[in-house]
Amino acid sequence: MKSIIEKSLKNTLTYQEYINLVKDLLAEGKSTGHQQSEALTNYSMLNDRRMKRLDKTIKINEETSNTIKAITEPQTWLIITEGWCGDAAQNIPVINKIASLSDNIDLQLVLRDDHEELMNLFLTNGGRAIPKLIALDSNNNVIDTWGPRPTTATKMVADYKAKHGSLDADFKQNLQVWYNKDKGKDVQNDFIEIVKNIEIKEV
Repeated sequence: MKSIIEKSLKNTLTYQEYINLVKDLLAEGKSTGHQQSEALTNYSMLNDRRMKRLDKTIKINEETSNTIKAITEPQTWLIITEGWCGDAAQNIPVINKIASLSDNIDLQLVLRDDHEELMNLFLTNGGRAIPKLIALDSNNNVIDTWGPRPTTATKMVADYKAKHGSLDADFKQNLQVWYNKDKGKDVQNDFIEIVKNIEIKEV
């Protein structure tokens, strides 16, 4: 596992580089990922607008800010993502704002389709769901993971699948409405817990 993680860390993007890559590909009528289609490009275009809006509007609350600023040990937060993923577009701008509060957090991103070995180490219920965040200590040991969705959204998905068998277009639209109303609060709550758990492990 560690060798795969360290190999992936040699080919990462900063948040701004990821934003620029998505934008540059859209200028060519493309999305990130090995598979190309008009639908994926349209999703990427929508997500590009979402991320720009969230970068301007997301507010980090005082509890989150205090928790993140209290981190004393260096960490890398490595996110597996793709530009066409709606959950990634809603969550990664929030995570970026959280990470930017601490000099001890190095946020890096990799594309799922370019890092299959890494993705296969961090499946969700057997699936290659993204975004997936892997928190690493200074020696690149895994200290926690998160994703692909915040706690409340994860329960919404599980409950809907239990009742209907799969996610349909109506649910996906309702999920985006929930994200817009939540404004990143659930992600912040999750990361407060992650940081506290990491601190407990380090003691």
